[in-house]
Amino acid sequence: MLGDSTSSYIVGAFEHPTRRADGVSTARLHAEVAQGALADCGLSLDDVDGYFCGSDAPGHGPLLIAEYIGLRNLKYIDSTETGGSSYLLHVEHAVQAIAQGRCNVALITMADRPIAGNAGHSIAGVDFSASPDLPFMPPVPFAPVYGYAMVAKRHMHEFGTTSEQLAWVKVAASHHAQHNENARLRQVVDVEDVLNSPMVADPLHRLDCCVVTDGGGAIVIARKEIAESLNRPRVRVAGTGSALHHNNGGWFDPLTSAGVASGRTAFEEAGVTPRDIRYASIYDSFTITVLIQLEDLGFCDKGTGGRFVADGNLISGVGRMPINTDGGGLCNNHPGNKGGMTKLLEAVRQCRGEAHPEVQVKNHDWVLAHGTGGIMPGAHAAGTVILAAG
Repeated sequence: MLGDSTSSYIVGAFEHPTRRADGVSTARLHAEVAQGALADCGLSLDDVDGYFCGSDAPGHGPLLIAEYIGLRNLKYIDSTETGGSSYLLHVEHAVQAIAQGRCNVALITMADRPIAGNAGHSIAGVDFSASPDLPFMPPVPFAPVYGYAMVAKRHMHEFGTTSEQLAWVKVAASHHAQHNENARLRQVVDVEDVLNSPMVADPLHRLDCCVVTDGGGAIVIARKEIAESLNRPRVRVAGTGSALHHNNGGWFDPLTSAGVASGRTAFEEAGVTPRDIRYASIYDSFTITVLIQLEDLGFCDKGTGGRFVADGNLISGVGRMPINTDGGGLCNNHPGNKGGMTKLLEAVRQCRGEAHPEVQVKNHDWVLAHGTGGIMPGAHAAGTVILAAG
């Protein structure tokens, strides 16, 4: 990786409280999360000289949304788009830009309104109609749940994983979401509730699937000297990694994600191992998504994820590997069907010691955020970010 991540700190973070943005434009959401993140760290729009956004930013990438937000002093822009993992890759790119002297204060925004805009599970600004693999897919309905159901079924076949074990991922999310006043779903559920919810795509039930929401969030990353001048807890970007997983003409292992490579890079750069991580924000589009990523990031061996997530092991204060203490995409927030930003936000809150007291982990020196974008059983991208307190 180019650049030195130790020179960069996350100084500002903000999650929009809305989960349904009727009467509010996407541009307005971007402006509000930008202002929220800057207010969080005491910086202004004029301090920002690097801007990062994905396809959810309206107006041809950063070209018009930067003006709408009020960013007048930009020296560096980036509109990398890799679905839900985009914002973790933006952190990696912002760190590189700061280390190379291209900018000093980087702003990353994410916001969308698929519920208010009646957009279903589509991703704003992404046109799949010209995809080169489309001629091979007409008999197959396009919906992410079908692909993830295939992964879950294969994991069950290979390793004996059960629906009860997958359900524990949702149970953990609900235990955390009850403490989040903005969470889309706050009701605590048990394993039987998950198994008794309607089947969507065998073996995934409705409660195995994430919520769809409006909203968004923003992150501010600054050079070390600037971070030290601000009256906020410092969160150092200790390691980052990104990777692609190709369809490869159908010749690939559906149980292995790009997180194997992105995680390896991030851990090597940070100089730590999965055993050092005390909290993790793990992308949870479906319960099986969490299980695969925990394996691929090295928190447990391949094939043992079902046992690892069971019996409350992911619940803060109960298990040994608390994840998604805001309720995650399964219960809290999944704005624009791209959940990478919310994974970063809760990781920052945990690293600062600012998560809800009922779910804050005691030792938060090392935390991890990880996301995938695209479809895990096929073409997708992964981003991993490791944060250190102080």
